[in-house]
Amino acid sequence: MSTQSELQATVDAMVQPGKGLLAADESGPTIAKRFKTIGLDSTEENHRRYRTMLLSTPGLGAFISGVILYEETLGQKADNGTPLPELAASAGIVPGIKVDLGKTALALAPGDEITEGLDGLAARLDGYKKQGARFAKWRAVYNITATLPSAFAMEANAHALARYAAICQQAGIVPIVEPEVLMDGAHTIERCAQVTAEVLHEVFGALHRHRVTLEHMLLKPNMVLSGTDSKPVAATAAVAAHTVQVLKRAVPAAVPGIVFLSGGQTPEEATLNLDAMNRLGPLPWGLTFSYGRALQEPPLTAWKGKDENVEAAQQALLKRAQLNSEASLGKYQVSMEK
Repeated sequence: MSTQSELQATVDAMVQPGKGLLAADESGPTIAKRFKTIGLDSTEENHRRYRTMLLSTPGLGAFISGVILYEETLGQKADNGTPLPELAASAGIVPGIKVDLGKTALALAPGDEITEGLDGLAARLDGYKKQGARFAKWRAVYNITATLPSAFAMEANAHALARYAAICQQAGIVPIVEPEVLMDGAHTIERCAQVTAEVLHEVFGALHRHRVTLEHMLLKPNMVLSGTDSKPVAATAAVAAHTVQVLKRAVPAAVPGIVFLSGGQTPEEATLNLDAMNRLGPLPWGLTFSYGRALQEPPLTAWKGKDENVEAAQQALLKRAQLNSEASLGKYQVSMEK
């Protein structure tokens, strides 16, 4: 199979109406924070048990088309010896991998950050592919104030995202491009819309310069939201209208799918906002979810690290995945939460 055919087959498997992605790629420190909320030690064995529980949920493939894994998980096995990427694939869920090495302060740009991990990426992708990964994810982070992010930071992160995406496509791996304008702060929804539009224009300019095929990538953006310390908080209708307007202005129609991050929203908020956007169609691309906490919070709370709670936790995950599936089709109702 040619590289182009390989990329197209992966995109087709990931972009299916009514399906989204499960982000289960928390780094060591992040999963430790999540486990602390249920009083569980953050050990490699507990990570394995937890992610096995998620990926072995019966029927999950009806609503989830892909899962983003952490490097540790890619090499782990279920209790019966099945490698976790294989467990996902057997349920019709495409395994993927987070490949960036995290963020650090951007030199000479106070308050701005840059994501690292380009060095040796091609060799790492080769190894990940042998372990079953068919797509990858790289996250760039933008802090937002009256003056941030700087034009310099937007350019630097766009360059890194485009380099990453090009290296992935050359390896036959579909890149998910994730430029996240953070919710933290007291900014208005209008300020978030302005920054998100500038970030996306910079990113797609860089992707074009680096010869990235837009048909063979996915975009994972933030929703346009008011800051967490902003008063009043923007309503669902405003979030949907601003987000869709920004995307229409900045994202080429050639991109096959947009998979939103939840970015600190509650599970219910993330579902409601996604549904509201899909009611503003028709749109040139599918709008769906690639949620971490907004999908995992209910099953994690139900599980509590105990084997006897696995079935209840899996039911909680399945329900949340189904509600988001409905939202991706613009068919969600708040009454479904009960």
